[in-house]
Amino acid sequence: MFGDYRNIGNEGLLIIASTIMPSIATGMFFTDLAYFLTNVQGFSDLFMGSIIMVMGVSMVALSLPLGMVSDYFGRKGMLMLSNAIASISIMLFAITVDQSALIGAAILMGVSEAGWSASGSAFLADKVSDSSRTPAFSLMSFVGGLAFGIGSFTIPAVIVFEGLGYNNKDAHIILYIAIGVLSLISTLILLKVKEEKTKKKRSIRELLPRRSKGILIKYVSAGFLIAFGAGMVVPLMTRWFNLAYGITDAISGPIIGISDLLIGLACLTAPALARRMGLIKAIVVTQGISTLFMFLTPLSSTYIIASVVYTIRAFLMNMANPLQQSMIMGLVVKEERGAASGISSALWRLPNAFSTSIGAWLMGLGLLAMPFFLATALYIVSILIFWAFFRNVAFPEEKEYINLNGN
Repeated sequence: MFGDYRNIGNEGLLIIASTIMPSIATGMFFTDLAYFLTNVQGFSDLFMGSIIMVMGVSMVALSLPLGMVSDYFGRKGMLMLSNAIASISIMLFAITVDQSALIGAAILMGVSEAGWSASGSAFLADKVSDSSRTPAFSLMSFVGGLAFGIGSFTIPAVIVFEGLGYNNKDAHIILYIAIGVLSLISTLILLKVKEEKTKKKRSIRELLPRRSKGILIKYVSAGFLIAFGAGMVVPLMTRWFNLAYGITDAISGPIIGISDLLIGLACLTAPALARRMGLIKAIVVTQGISTLFMFLTPLSSTYIIASVVYTIRAFLMNMANPLQQSMIMGLVVKEERGAASGISSALWRLPNAFSTSIGAWLMGLGLLAMPFFLATALYIVSILIFWAFFRNVAFPEEKEYINLNGN
């Protein structure tokens, strides 16, 4: 299994390494945000859901423009700027309770997410061969999941700060600022990665992913519903655990962290699974089984059972993520990867952002199981659409593997 990762290359590994500290920061931030804004800052569930929605809308609005900028000027600068903005935004959330300022910070967070989605995957795809593409994305997902999980485990540090005499709010502020600063510094790793200058300057019209539009339309059509369903549940889990079982973020944060750690481990097995089943079938099978556990999560009698069921769901669903990233980067035209990545990320994030406010509203009404049931139905429809569109797609590296193994 680990032989898949030998040929990624030093620059590919550096790009992956540069995601570690930003992923820790965003792991802490996105795991804790729903709890922090409501239980610590005292805002309503509706405002909390609106903040998350603003991030998504901002990300969506800028994904295509920043993707085009990435294709035109290069991925490296965009990636560094995005990481820096994300780090600063996390610190802004910590130091203000002004609603207008928080909305501004949410917009900036969306900008950083748009920039990263438009440049990160494309930059990595540029630096690895076709045969190493799926292992590279799997390794990045493993490292990202591991780091995201570590970020969730940093949340109980507020207890340590409280033991030093700080109140709960100040303890959260210290954590957010410390994580943000470390993330900002880690961006310098990308200085070691070289990038070729763009050989051909193109017009704005030429920067649009016209040659890849057919693939993109199918891809985002399939992903739209699953994104809408995920938004009602995934960003709100610390809040849901609090409402359903009365536990704080110091407990639910590590629960989500364990889930993220296991997601990372799952990603390591993705290349081997794709080789044996085929990329498309592997995506469908893992997402399909995970949908059952989405349905079962709110039916759990204790938070421990709910944690186990939710972790299995996350493990299976996110095993498909690096496979999907590799798939879309392998299908679109190389010169359009930035714009294509931006569009696909944006049209996943848009329904995800809007549905978060719906999920928060339903939870605020006490309908704690409804978001999970709605998400289950949307997942099923989305998976069926994806299979209908891509079931006959085969990649050159898969054909090569079949020929080498004689079957």
